[in-house]
Parts: sequence; structure tokens; C-alpha cells
Amino acid sequence: MHAVMSTIIYPSPIFGPVHSRRLGLSLGINLLPADGKVCTFDCIYCECGLNADHRAHAPLPSRDEVATALEARLRQMRDEGRVPDVLTFAGNGEPTCHPHFADIIADTIRLRNQYCPEAKVSVLSNATLIHRPEVFSALLLVDNNIQKLDTVDADYIKRVDNPTGNYDVDSIIAQMKAFGGHVIVQTMFMQGTANGISVDNTGDAYVEPWLKAIADIAPQQVMVYTIDRETPTAGLLKATHEQLDAIRDRVIALGIPCQASY
Repeated sequence: MHAVMSTIIYPSPIFGPVHSRRLGLSLGINLLPADGKVCTFDCIYCECGLNADHRAHAPLPSRDEVATALEARLRQMRDEGRVPDVLTFAGNGEPTCHPHFADIIADTIRLRNQYCPEAKVSVLSNATLIHRPEVFSALLLVDNNIQKLDTVDADYIKRVDNPTGNYDVDSIIAQMKAFGGHVIVQTMFMQGTANGISVDNTGDAYVEPWLKAIADIAPQQVMVYTIDRETPTAGLLKATHEQLDAIRDRVIALGIPCQASY
């Protein structure tokens, strides 16, 4: 049993804008249904809840629906004199799941150039589908290609990220490396337990192999963060400021920019 929680399910296909601590005024693009969650991970810390509790019944928004809704919102924001700083692909699950992801990225870049040329396009992804050539090449076109790597420990990934398909961390690292530096790695650090088993990945046993992978990937930036909202699984605890700062400093020592969000 897990505790009842206040799950966040996002509208679709456009939500916000919201003020992001890191990104400024962010307009969200959700390529998943508005009534549930579609994800290739089932993370025990996900603010959208567990997959089984939030099955989507509505279809994915179509490419045309996304472009039409995005253009309408960007036109409205421009007319109001406040264009977004960033267009962020996020929402109820994994954006690269959408069969027309690459086309939607192309549409979004075109609309960005037309309505808010200063805005950055960001994608928040769990990296499970970057082996698809069309996904990979679309991600090379966005400003902030943000890919998740919570650890390099296969058992921990199984326990915490719960991939719904095959997930081979070595091939994920190799694919991240193939971006040639055009990637931002995002990692969740936390403490506590889930179902009586530790989920603490802040110690050297986890951090040192992860740092080795980060050095190998050589990303443009690393983002380390911890739990911010209620989680669907009980027992999870935030990493401390001190822990995150220490990990951040070790990344910076590799010559890679890193920011910690608490």
C-alpha cells in the first residue's frame, strides 16, 4: 500500500506558463493525454504518481493539435507583452514516446523563431528512447536536451526508476556520449527507504561510478536535484543541501558546469 497523495496531472497539450526557479517563464508542452500518465519509467518519486494509478484513456494529442494550441498561446502571450523564456517539453510522462515527436520539435522550433526567437526549447526526458534515430536527431536541434541518469547501478534503477521495457545503463551512457556534448544530464539524489529497502544514492558507492559516467558523457551541464513534492511511495527523504553541494562540487571539479536544486 502507498499513501494517498496529491498527484499532479498536467493539462494537454499546453500548460502554464509557470515561473521556474532555473528557467524563468516556462511554457509547458505535454505530448501525453490530459487524463493520465504515459511513461517508459515508473519512478517511485514521480510527482505524477505511479503508472497503474493513472492510466490514460484519452488519445495522445496530434501533431496538428499541438502546433495549433502552441501557436495560439504564443500569439496571445506576445500580444500581452510577455513571451516565455523557455518552451519546455514535460508533463504526464515521457515526451519522446509520441510517434510524431521529431515533427513536433520541428514545428515548435519554427513557431519559436516566429513568436519568441529569444526563447529556448527544452526537453525533459528519461533517455529510454534516445536510441531511436529520429528522436536522437530531433534532440540535437533543441537548446536544452535534458536527459535523466539517476545512477549507473542496474539494481537501483530497477528499484527506483522501474523501467517498463528493457533498460541497459551502459548503452544509455553510450547514447548520451554520442550527443557529442549537446546534452544536459539530470540526476535525482535522495535518501530514505522504499518497501524497507534503502534508496539512498548519495554515498560514494553510488556517486563515484556515476561521476565516472558523467566524465565519459562530457555533457554541457549537469543538474542535480532532490525530491520537491509529495511522492507516491512512502519513506523517501530529500538529500540534504550539504550532500547535493558536495556532489555538485565534485562534478565542477571534472570541469563540467553543475547546478544543485534543493
